[in-house]
Amino acid sequence: MQPDGPYRYTHLLGGSPVGKAWAALDQQGRFVTVAVLDATVAAAPGWREAFAGIVNNLAQAPGGTPFAYADFSAAAPWVAYGAEAGPAAEKLFRALGVDYQPVPTPGPPASPPSPVSGPPISGSPQPISGPPQSVSGPPQPVSGAPQPVSGAPQPVSGAPQPVGPIPTQPVYSDPVSGAPTSPSFGPSFDDPAQRDPFTSPARRIQPSAPAKRQPGLWVAVAALLLVAAIGGGAGVWAISAGGTDDPSPVAAPTATPAPPGLKPWAEATPRSPQEHALATAAPAMVFLDAIFTGYVRNKQDNALLHPEPFTFSRRCTGVVVNHDGHVLTNAQCVAPTVGILLEHALGSLADTLVAEGKLKAGEVGGYVRGRQASSAFTGPDAGTEPVATLHGQLNVAKGDLKDAPAIPGTVVRALTVEEGNLALVKLDQANLPAAELNTSATIAAGTALHVLGYATTDVEYRSATYQVRAKAVEVTDVDIESSAYRISEDVGAYSRGGIAIDPQGRVVGMLDNDLLAPERPNRLVAPVSRLTGLLGAAGVENRLGEPDQRYRSALDAYFRGDEAKAAPQFAEVAEQAPANALAPAYREAAIAAGGDAGSRPGWAVPLLVAAGIALAAGLGALVWSRLRAKR
Repeated sequence: MQPDGPYRYTHLLGGSPVGKAWAALDQQGRFVTVAVLDATVAAAPGWREAFAGIVNNLAQAPGGTPFAYADFSAAAPWVAYGAEAGPAAEKLFRALGVDYQPVPTPGPPASPPSPVSGPPISGSPQPISGPPQSVSGPPQPVSGAPQPVSGAPQPVSGAPQPVGPIPTQPVYSDPVSGAPTSPSFGPSFDDPAQRDPFTSPARRIQPSAPAKRQPGLWVAVAALLLVAAIGGGAGVWAISAGGTDDPSPVAAPTATPAPPGLKPWAEATPRSPQEHALATAAPAMVFLDAIFTGYVRNKQDNALLHPEPFTFSRRCTGVVVNHDGHVLTNAQCVAPTVGILLEHALGSLADTLVAEGKLKAGEVGGYVRGRQASSAFTGPDAGTEPVATLHGQLNVAKGDLKDAPAIPGTVVRALTVEEGNLALVKLDQANLPAAELNTSATIAAGTALHVLGYATTDVEYRSATYQVRAKAVEVTDVDIESSAYRISEDVGAYSRGGIAIDPQGRVVGMLDNDLLAPERPNRLVAPVSRLTGLLGAAGVENRLGEPDQRYRSALDAYFRGDEAKAAPQFAEVAEQAPANALAPAYREAAIAAGGDAGSRPGWAVPLLVAAGIALAAGLGALVWSRLRAKR
């Protein structure tokens, strides 16, 4: 019995006492290998955890085996590997400490033996190799939980079931005598009725009358060829011209699209509501890089404490809420207070003094605290503001990038920490993909949400690459007075200004530092009411553009299985809003799943098929008539 899952299983690859390996095809028609832990074994204590731990250890080890998708919470946990991973399923089962037996490849069929002389063979025919044996047999009872994931799992008690050979084709014998049967090779020449018929003196070949002309046949052939020529020409013209019933056909995007910041199909089960929600909100995510440059001075006489300026940056996440380029984000990231700027500058000054040997490393903290009251962080001249620049990037982002595709921006309005710690930024580019706010959202403890924010795994800060990360979270508690709430997971230090979304992909809150937690994780969420309050105070509406509406319509068609309708809509979005990198990606997915690759009319292909049939029929009739005439 084939296991459940988002794949079409083709055949069994092998088995073990605790599970099986299958060959399968994913939603895009790509070959994958799926290792499935038997449900009975998974119910035994410790086996589900050992299965998941070994999968992760194999994926994270140097030169390891990465997996495409997995579901460790299913009744029968499974993991899927791409074709490039090789015998990953076999490696997984052997890492679990159990025997693995691949399904043998069947050999060539045995040919029937030729008849031999001798006494007839009695008895029923025997199979050549015995009855086929089960690949893995029913799962054997597990005598105990496997060892922890950090070590190699102990073998399952009980010997694995033997793998029987795949039998060749049996040799069938005559049921009476037991002798092999052989085909007859013609009539017996001992029968007088079957002797040579040409010994008879009677004339057997009679001359035939001349064939009559058939003008109707030639007319039919000519008509078929004419239909083929006209229909084929019309079909070829329709496809080559890209004609459509719509007077304004949509062309496919000509520029190479940017890589998307998030791949929703890799963050959730393919074609699931969770993927749909992530695909809806992800294009509106923005990486923000605020850079501040200034001088540290003594407040009393404005004397410089260091002749050179200090520069530092603050990086966080934002979300586009209006297609004209308005972005909501975290205020302390893009518009920090004077005290925060001075603390960063004094810290940089202290590090410089340590490098020059004028200050000890253990004295840095005291130096910063002692200088805060008597120092100021200013611009080039005393009394001026430090120089601040702000840039935003969509999709995949790079640190310290100031040229395109980075978009310059300015802070329009900012709220203090007590007011909600939110800021409104205007990027100098319009026609950006926007997210929708759910102003009627009701949040309570236990509510399931998804959060999105930028993160990086690079250790080099200045040139690090940042991508959007997503996590499924749960609301742990809600503050009755402020309506702010806390969540169970954090997606990284740079996710401040990121968003929490509902199952429809609408924004229901913004991520912020939880100052009450020791490490200040980004698990505090400002409610959507504060977001709408800031927009209202600035006179900005949460508004989707026409490409945003069409993109959502295309997603709805794609996730209900109507790829033919979704593909041209995704192409139109990619043409009208190039910043939406997910639109061309989902267009390719829709085409691969059976959607129309172009904008040709629906009658073009059937017409070409009919023309081809008419052409074949006409040519066949023509050849038949010529051969008949020769005979």
